[in-house]
Amino acid sequence: MLEAVSGFKDQSFDKLRRSCLRRGALFKDPLFPATNQSLFYKRAPPPGLTWKRPREICRDPRLFVDGISTRDLHQGSLGNCWMVAAISCLASEPSLWKKVIPNHMDQEWNPKRSDLYAGIFHFRFWRFGHWVDVVVDDRLPVSQDGVLLFCRSATPREFWSALLEKAYAKLNGCYEALEGGNTAEALIDFTGGVSEPLSLDCEALSLSSERRKALFQTLAKVYEHKSLITCSIRGETVESVLDCGLVRGHAYGITAVRKVRLAENPPRTGGTFRLFMVRMRNPWGTTDWKGAWSQGSEQWQQLSRAEREKMGIVVRDVGEFWMDLQDFCCYFTDVVVCRLVQRTLLWPSSHWRETQSYGEWEMDRRSRCGGCINHRDSFLHNPQYMFEVQSKEEEVLICLQQEDRRVLKKNGGGENLPIGFEVLKVEANRCSRVQLVVEQAASSIYMDSRSVTLRGTLASGRYVVLPTTFLPGDTGRFLLRLFSHSNVQLRCAVAQKKSDEDEHPRTHTPQPVVTTIHLHRASGLKPPKQTGAPDVYAVVRCEGDAIRTRVFKAEDGNPEFNLRAIFYRRYPNNNISVEGFHIFLVIDLRGGRLRSGSRGCIYVETSTSVCLTDL
Repeated sequence: MLEAVSGFKDQSFDKLRRSCLRRGALFKDPLFPATNQSLFYKRAPPPGLTWKRPREICRDPRLFVDGISTRDLHQGSLGNCWMVAAISCLASEPSLWKKVIPNHMDQEWNPKRSDLYAGIFHFRFWRFGHWVDVVVDDRLPVSQDGVLLFCRSATPREFWSALLEKAYAKLNGCYEALEGGNTAEALIDFTGGVSEPLSLDCEALSLSSERRKALFQTLAKVYEHKSLITCSIRGETVESVLDCGLVRGHAYGITAVRKVRLAENPPRTGGTFRLFMVRMRNPWGTTDWKGAWSQGSEQWQQLSRAEREKMGIVVRDVGEFWMDLQDFCCYFTDVVVCRLVQRTLLWPSSHWRETQSYGEWEMDRRSRCGGCINHRDSFLHNPQYMFEVQSKEEEVLICLQQEDRRVLKKNGGGENLPIGFEVLKVEANRCSRVQLVVEQAASSIYMDSRSVTLRGTLASGRYVVLPTTFLPGDTGRFLLRLFSHSNVQLRCAVAQKKSDEDEHPRTHTPQPVVTTIHLHRASGLKPPKQTGAPDVYAVVRCEGDAIRTRVFKAEDGNPEFNLRAIFYRRYPNNNISVEGFHIFLVIDLRGGRLRSGSRGCIYVETSTSVCLTDL
């Protein structure tokens, strides 16, 4: 399925390239000039810095030399390891980097057709729900030693990584705007996927082999599905080197996950033992790890080169190294998994299906920026989105993303809002906005990150998700994405009337009453009159509307319906009937007695069993 691509600030690569070729001039980007304003906004450039095109740096420049790989990435003097780590993951999967570097063969230098070279390149990034095409010229910042100042390849005449970094810097305002960041953000920008952070309990993992096995299985599964994985060591002192050679606050990429069987020496019962291993990559292009299975360590003496290749535990590039998972768990505190979204016409059951909706926290007469659930008076004023789980249960992945503010760093801004969301379970037939928090089904964490993600399993029913800022009054735009393995749809929950300050719909007299019924469980089954277990269910009827519970089998015993329904009644004196099919007409209500609530609602509280021919 083709995805729409828009040009960054309306620049068209094809039009600009044709214009340059027609004029016989090399492209000079007016939106990202070769000046200090494109480099830094706080500090002065280093002495002797110049801007040069690749042909001025080497004799035979290429976009790629021997393809693309993680060895093509060395960080340079910019503190953007978070971005370089994400690109190194990208480089290992052709289907991903070919999206970011479109028509890569057509962009390559052709020594036989120098007349086709116009000094212009373009790259694509996923931003706020859309792919954006960013055009750059190939003038790159070079130090007084003649070396590229920032990201570069180990091969001096290869320039794809430097040009990609320049396009990303342009998208974010300047090179310095890339100082410090979140690998999860970069992974989303390069793939359009969903980043999910995994916080590791180092102490518990170090002590429990079962927990390590579960972590390995999680990593192996996401790696098998071609998800991208990065990790880091949390700490107050960023870029400080530990005794083991690892760097605190530095982003590493995980490039392979393997279960290895090694011969025991001396042999014990089985003759072999298992190792859970991960292959890591340092964006600095150096192998820092000094522990077991590091380069030159004694553990490698147990294996010949042929055995290593057979087991798939080879080191491919400079900067890569292997670690036993137990050592990994002793040091690394955070893992980020970027799950990829496959957009195809035919959806295999193992793939995520996506539904999304744009929204805004705004200050209008309804004040749609009510803050988190701690602010009870304003929380329900936030935008609300409804979805329904029709199967018995469904695994869902919900991602809330706010509009990127990094480009505002040059003007002293750029701080993300602390954001999160709540998922409420509502009545099975509710169609309008929620005005009362009845049941919280799930809650995300609140972070000042561009995106917040929650993955979990929800039971059958109707739900409302409320994306919020942490504090009331913070305004901004957001994108809400929901992923499932079935056809779960997300839609904006609207008010029942023009002003949704209460639950009463705007209708003609008489004024309706809002009644909420919670049908909890059946207290007994009718003996079947025929062989074979009959289906068991109940139906609630009110003024022409009917809501049916889930269908149970007789052998389920006393099934829990857990059905909550809402009715807008024009004639409150008329009965609400509850009909049981293949069950005794004795239902355990959350109530037993009815009481009137605010705004004319009726709530049912947990108590005794009552006969419900009518309410």
